[in-house]
Amino acid sequence: MDTFDDIRPYQDDEVGPAIARLCNDRAFIAFAGRFAAPGVPTRLRALAYPVLRVLIRRKALRLRSVEDLQKLMSGYLKALLQQTSDGMTVSGLDGLDPNSSYLFISNHRDIALDPTLLNYAIWLRGHATTQVAIGDNLLGTGFLSHLMRVNKAFLVARGVSGAKAQFKAMRQTSAYMRKTLEAGESVWIAQREGRSKDGMDRTEPALLKMLQLAYRNDARAVTDWLRRVRLVPVSITYEIDPCAPSKARELYFTAKDGRYSKQPGDDIESIEAGMRGFKGRIHLHFSPPIAGDFRDADELARHLDGEIVSNLVAYPTHSYARARLCGSAADLTDTSPRGRQAFFDDLNACPLEHTPYFLRQYANLVENQLAVQPR
Repeated sequence: MDTFDDIRPYQDDEVGPAIARLCNDRAFIAFAGRFAAPGVPTRLRALAYPVLRVLIRRKALRLRSVEDLQKLMSGYLKALLQQTSDGMTVSGLDGLDPNSSYLFISNHRDIALDPTLLNYAIWLRGHATTQVAIGDNLLGTGFLSHLMRVNKAFLVARGVSGAKAQFKAMRQTSAYMRKTLEAGESVWIAQREGRSKDGMDRTEPALLKMLQLAYRNDARAVTDWLRRVRLVPVSITYEIDPCAPSKARELYFTAKDGRYSKQPGDDIESIEAGMRGFKGRIHLHFSPPIAGDFRDADELARHLDGEIVSNLVAYPTHSYARARLCGSAADLTDTSPRGRQAFFDDLNACPLEHTPYFLRQYANLVENQLAVQPR
């Protein structure tokens, strides 16, 4: 078995068979059905599962590569953005060479959408799509990890017990990413483990140290490592976060009980909410590759925070939430009627005790930008 067989994405000749196998997974068919017919009652939709299974299997038989799959999915994604957003804008990408590979690192707000939209944005501009780092905790949702691995995702070990096992897992991840980058493929990874649920986007220095493990014999200094990987910070902003109510619930119980126990199905619910919920305006900003001298991972992390946070977009929803928390009179203006409706629907769906946590997610984008400004 290859060193990375247990974590790598599925290869071209595995795509069709993998999707064909997914067709035998009732949970996957139900998941696909909720996207294919979102307004149809569950009982009626279930009657169409056999037909949907046949349709997906037929499409799978025509797929010969990962690129075939991504071309097919690009049409669905375009339609999804038209239905669930007020459009996506992109800046900074013209400064990147489509023929070079990059290590993209971004803030993390949505499990699936963040890397999906990044890949869609660069694909539209003639870049090859990236390989995507996802936590293997998604294996708990069954079909989801296979669905993501067929779409260029590789697995990152989460929750490994024991220092020795943790170090081994980190070395494997780092070695795989180095191999991928040196083969000419780009990689995306989030700046931290898990989504930023409170709206404070911060890079984990431990993540940067992990990324450097595979280079420590020939690139000991952080600056030497940066010359090899072409590290590109990416800032992803959503005017509306469809997952904000569930994040507020998690933040509330964490503050109240000291912890939040994730329930079975939480991840898949978050993915569906993020994909199907209204997102308002979306903006992606690509900064130039990081250059300069950095003493260590902590200093590099602070620099990344400045790049990522300063290039987020403070939409009216963020300013409105900050004003509400400060006790100031506020009105949500300069937002589309659909965006305004979605924001207040989400806010009103929160129990009263969850409301401050809901608002803080939005307000903290502005607070975060003030915190990273040079003094």
